[in-house]
Amino acid sequence: MGAIPFDTLKLARTLREKAHFTAEQAEADALADAFQDRVATKDDLALLEQRLTIKIGGMLVVAVGVLTALLKLIG
Repeated sequence: MGAIPFDTLKLARTLREKAHFTAEQAEADALADAFQDRVATKDDLALLEQRLTIKIGGMLVVAVGVLTALLKLIG
């Protein structure tokens, strides 16, 4: 989920001029849209969980390999 540049002031002005919103309504709508883009979805979290599981599994395999090699060197 990447950050998308968003001009909330421009949107608020457009809403005020074209949709005849009050300044408060336009700003609230613009801020709600801007904050909603920064919220992680269930799909984002599932993808993150999958990536973390793969990375942790890889680290575990490497750790077991290193320990096995050390035990063979020592013993």
